[in-house]
Amino acid sequence: LWAALAASPAPAGLPFASHAGAGGARGSTAGMGCSGAGRVKVTDLQLALSDLHFQPPQHLAFSITNGSISLRFRRQLLYWFFYDVGSINASAEGVNIRTLLKLSMDKDGRLKISNISCNAAIARMQTGFTGTLRKVYEFLSTFLTTGMRFLLNQQLCPALQYAGRVQLNSLLDTVSVRSPVDEHISIDYSLLSHPVVSPDTLDLDFKGMFYHRWNETLVNQAVAPVIEETERMVYVAFSEYFFNSAMDAYYRAGVLSMEIAGEEVPKDLEVLLRATFFGSIFMLSPAVVDAPLKLVLQVLAPPLWTIKPSGTSVSVAAVLTSPWCPSTTRPSSSPAWPWMPG
Repeated sequence: LWAALAASPAPAGLPFASHAGAGGARGSTAGMGCSGAGRVKVTDLQLALSDLHFQPPQHLAFSITNGSISLRFRRQLLYWFFYDVGSINASAEGVNIRTLLKLSMDKDGRLKISNISCNAAIARMQTGFTGTLRKVYEFLSTFLTTGMRFLLNQQLCPALQYAGRVQLNSLLDTVSVRSPVDEHISIDYSLLSHPVVSPDTLDLDFKGMFYHRWNETLVNQAVAPVIEETERMVYVAFSEYFFNSAMDAYYRAGVLSMEIAGEEVPKDLEVLLRATFFGSIFMLSPAVVDAPLKLVLQVLAPPLWTIKPSGTSVSVAAVLTSPWCPSTTRPSSSPAWPWMPG
């Protein structure tokens, strides 16, 4: 909060206003004179009571009650032969702030802060002065303190709005909504709708779609997941669409196939195939008994996931092909014998 206040443009007319943490001084020159203030230091920060909660339909509410902050910054004034150097110690008490952040999404599906409403006030403020003209500032302390409190009251909400609408949204702009998974597919996890807020929960509906090419889209026909529990901090639910889009993307990428040949074929499987499925062929053509065995497993359509209360199942339509031939014949000229398990 106070970093946002310090980072926002200084209020016009505030004596010795400067940016917190600035290494140099900020001031102005006129003729032979100059003045400025710098190196603001937060010496104490107390948040007696702070609260963060959800507020329907799309808001996040943040409030601070009876907070306080103490600041110290240098001052410097030089005008002809008039010279003043010192510091100002200021403390604000009874700081009450209430903000409402409206959550939404932008055109790319990123989370955004679309609006901020604010109500802030400082109940009391005290100042202390050191330096060459300390007595003069103390004589004018009532006027200066009242003016500073008035100007800070006017500046608190603009500072928070600047932090939320500009700085926080700029940070959210750096969040990617598409990311590669591997060399074949990527995932799109952009928001599908604006956030939905209830008194106890914040619901974010992400797309969760895998794709092979960025312009591919799979129609979502899955039932949206429903979360009824609220005891834990975070719940994540996946629908059938999440898994089916992954299978569809891998199918489009052409990677749902497998080829096994030579020593990669398990011996028990090779014996089973030669003794049963290929037995009649061997009897008709004994020359192919010692032909090398090769198995090609290829998926015919994207696998389909089904999620029900009773469990999860995956349906796969595939064909297992075994192209083989005598060792004296080129494999490219041999016939292919499909085998479809029952």
